[in-house]
Amino acid sequence: MSLLSILHFLRRSLQRAGSTLTDIAGLDRHLAPALAVHGPSVLPQPVQDGSSAPSFLDSIFWMAVPKKRRTVEINRTRRRDPTKGMEVKTNIESCQECGNLKQKYTLCGYCYAKVRRETGEIRKQIFAMEGKPLDTPAVDTVVLYDGETPGEADKDKRIVERQRKRPSWFNLG
Repeated sequence: MSLLSILHFLRRSLQRAGSTLTDIAGLDRHLAPALAVHGPSVLPQPVQDGSSAPSFLDSIFWMAVPKKRRTVEINRTRRRDPTKGMEVKTNIESCQECGNLKQKYTLCGYCYAKVRRETGEIRKQIFAMEGKPLDTPAVDTVVLYDGETPGEADKDKRIVERQRKRPSWFNLG
């Protein structure tokens, strides 16, 4: 199918839809809007008899396309805009536990890794004690380190005893 016949078919389909090309584009005999058409590879032929077939426009995905390409200079100046740079952080302090730099009011990444390791070991110990993974526990868990004894409030709780000294960063909280 030639390009001319496709344009002719498109013009007639638009006119059948109730609008003329001059209404859409504001120009005579030109398809002024830049359109990207995604449809079947072979365009359907219009039905010549009076039966109403599905419209050609029903199966097309219409998308706007820029009329002009942005130049390399424009793109680079837009990308290298000084207001788009990384902002300078002024809320950085050193961690009181390990001395690494961190943002204020956030947990230090190094300390967070230590807490995750310790919690993982506690979870493994609970798995060994109960024979099943720790899901949502029905009772509270108390972790006791060397030299610590359970209190009166801890008698109905799950007790996990660790054979090491309590880390300074692992608070009773």
